[in-house]
Amino acid sequence: MKTEAAVLVETGKPLVIAELELPSLKSGQVLVDISFSGVCHTQVLECRGYRGEDPYLPHCLGHEGSGIVLEIGPNVKKVKPGDKIILSWMKSSGADVSGGVYQWNGKSVNAGGITTFSRHSIISENRLTVISKKLNMDEAAMLGCAVPTGVGSILNTAKPKAGQSIAIFGMGGIGLCALSGALIAGCSPIVAVDVQDSKLQLAKQMGASHSINASHSDPVEELKKICPRSLDFAVEASGQSSVIIQALLSVRNQGGSVIVIGNARHGEKVELDPRQLNMGKRILGTWGGDNIPDRDFPIYCNLVAAGKIRLKPLLTKTYRLSEINQAIDDLEAGKVIRPLIEMGKN
Repeated sequence: MKTEAAVLVETGKPLVIAELELPSLKSGQVLVDISFSGVCHTQVLECRGYRGEDPYLPHCLGHEGSGIVLEIGPNVKKVKPGDKIILSWMKSSGADVSGGVYQWNGKSVNAGGITTFSRHSIISENRLTVISKKLNMDEAAMLGCAVPTGVGSILNTAKPKAGQSIAIFGMGGIGLCALSGALIAGCSPIVAVDVQDSKLQLAKQMGASHSINASHSDPVEELKKICPRSLDFAVEASGQSSVIIQALLSVRNQGGSVIVIGNARHGEKVELDPRQLNMGKRILGTWGGDNIPDRDFPIYCNLVAAGKIRLKPLLTKTYRLSEINQAIDDLEAGKVIRPLIEMGKN
């Protein structure tokens, strides 16, 4: 079987749209007809070479999406042909197997346990979650990374109590999903911090009580005005090392916590004053929101269906697979919140 895919051949260069030959399914593998793929800042880092040396070139990309199961390999029990599914880089139950090696004009193209920048992909069973047929496939795609990372960073990692204060630095797709998590948890106030007024306006529309444009004023000083006793929590979702320090300076002594979600470029360092930690502040990492997909993904699906997680405002533009380089450029430039590649779009 052949399929069309976007292939990273050389970092720093545009993805190449190629016709690939898919191998036969092995034990634990599933063939999926991709409906939508999200584009994450992780792919920006990979394409630009900002994650360091890439030993797997050429390879396919993409780690969140939605689709339909076409065929299952031996020993697959979790899904069946015809199932609507979420594709996620987060591992759940089921076989944990490597991806397929595709062929392209006599050359091998690598693919991990999940890749979604293609019309069809071979996926490891444990990267799939069956969803209700009622869930829209465009929204379902965001349940593969943006929603569980953002919402999970609040509900699973921070675990705030109702009424505790929080600031979220970076109002991209992950940050706005973290905002939804803060609303679900009952945080108050909820402060959105970014450098683009358009993103801050969207954050206010989605429920933020306050907003700060960090390009116009010092967010640490502005947060002191909003929360004179300092914040209980700050979430760093911008991928900027310097913002981790701003977040740390913003939270209260003796119990204030910073949750770091954003991915910084390879080689970047954070230099901090250890006295901030001596004051009882904490910096918490999170592995994509610390989810257990079999437990948490159905919860997120129900929250989306109930309108508690609003995703339509984040999905401002869809692209054809042939436009994927434009989608990556637009995401990097901040022109869109969460680009979606619609595989059936002509």
